[in-house]
Amino acid sequence: MSRIRITISYDGSAFSGYQVQPNKRTVQLELEDALRKMHKGYDIKVTSSGRTDAGVHAIGQVCHFDSNLILPIEAWKKALNALLPDDIHVSNAEDVEDEFHARFSTTGKEYRYKILLSKDPNVFQRKYMYHYPYELDIKRMEEAANLLVGTHDYSSFCAANTDVKDKVRTIYSILISKKDNELTISFKGNGFLYNMVRILVGTLLEVGNGKIKVSEMKEIIEAKNRAKAGRTAPAQGLYLWEVFYS
Repeated sequence: MSRIRITISYDGSAFSGYQVQPNKRTVQLELEDALRKMHKGYDIKVTSSGRTDAGVHAIGQVCHFDSNLILPIEAWKKALNALLPDDIHVSNAEDVEDEFHARFSTTGKEYRYKILLSKDPNVFQRKYMYHYPYELDIKRMEEAANLLVGTHDYSSFCAANTDVKDKVRTIYSILISKKDNELTISFKGNGFLYNMVRILVGTLLEVGNGKIKVSEMKEIIEAKNRAKAGRTAPAQGLYLWEVFYS
């Protein structure tokens, strides 16, 4: 039995998220269906670094599974891509030690959120960027982002319907870059709560349009109250960009 680690990208537009759900098309379902075919009908459980919601994309999602198939490691990528639908792609496959765990071995993740700032929407980007045709003060957003970096209880930036008790996380960096009409916000941290990145984005946008003052960020963090932060940004702009391991 060997443990295989794969890195995958997927277009989340047509998925009901990553995790298997009854009567829903998910990324995990497609991966396990492909592996079932390779293993002559035997079920193979796939474990990922974490879930992504419906409509959220991934560039560098990491998963692992155990298999008794004897294959050259380079054959895994080719075989899986031949069986997977066009909206999932395996970019890398490698043998790892049995102790490796896609979720519990992570040391951090990077998410990126993409926003289209043009006056008119782009119909070809509507599933891959959030169209936001309003004026933004990027400098104010950067000032607010700096206040969000560090180790905090991020309860104010977590969906209220989560059952996670410990909401302390560390954000290493938040970088905001603009090229033409495209704004990208990059978040690196040791872990993120349910909807945390999308709520952070929504809050930063409200700082940028003047609804929330930069000086209010500390108060919002300390409140530990979801109602104090901004709106949750839509799913389609979010990408799981990279997963880090020691």
